[in-house]
Amino acid sequence: MDGAVNNQRYEELAASLREVTERVASACRQAGRSPDEVRLIAVTKTFPASDAALLADLGVRELGENRVQEAAGKVDEVARLRPEADVRWHMLGQLQRNKARSVARWAAEVQSVDSLRLAGALTKAVRAALDAGERDRPLDVLVQASLDDDPSRGGCPVDDLSELADAIARQSDLLHLRGVMAVAPLGVDPEPAFERLASISEMLRKDHPEATEISAGMSGDLDKAIAYGSTCVRVGTALLGGRGLASP
Repeated sequence: MDGAVNNQRYEELAASLREVTERVASACRQAGRSPDEVRLIAVTKTFPASDAALLADLGVRELGENRVQEAAGKVDEVARLRPEADVRWHMLGQLQRNKARSVARWAAEVQSVDSLRLAGALTKAVRAALDAGERDRPLDVLVQASLDDDPSRGGCPVDDLSELADAIARQSDLLHLRGVMAVAPLGVDPEPAFERLASISEMLRKDHPEATEISAGMSGDLDKAIAYGSTCVRVGTALLGGRGLASP
């Protein structure tokens, strides 16, 4: 990338990061919470690896992807561009079981576990990755709750979440249950959904007290999500701008 273009993009990302960080801090103040309680995942889907590398330069340590095919190449490219960067990659989108082996090679965390069959596939994939020396620790996972009963958007029916969480917890040497994730329903006020997710999280922690994460809130609604206890916001557009073209 041309140096001038690279510097301009760096400044754009730096300004956006300052704005997002202040939004998170402001939302936390209004909720009587500390900003340290909320981690930021920069969602780099459809953006080039060079943007992810610049975010790493700016101190962003958590990067998220939605598509396995795009993510695998981008993870390798960022590692080449910034070999010393200590970044954690998250799988955020719907995941097919036959892609579990690929994800186990690069993901620190999968936030979209929504079925027993996917949990089983990830268990096998992580075991294989550990045996092959492709990873050195268990995989952090969140169970995705369906708040709108729309199967096209992923998520486990709320009534089945406890069974799914129990199954994951039984594989604690391979999968670490960290909490719950959800995507707010489209076209409606997200507050009732975030309030419901907070209740789901409370229910889950009764049997799994270590599952403290609540991943909720994106560019348009992170403020409301934080008000209802979100500990992780997934931000793409507010950081990187309108969707760009993915790196090859």
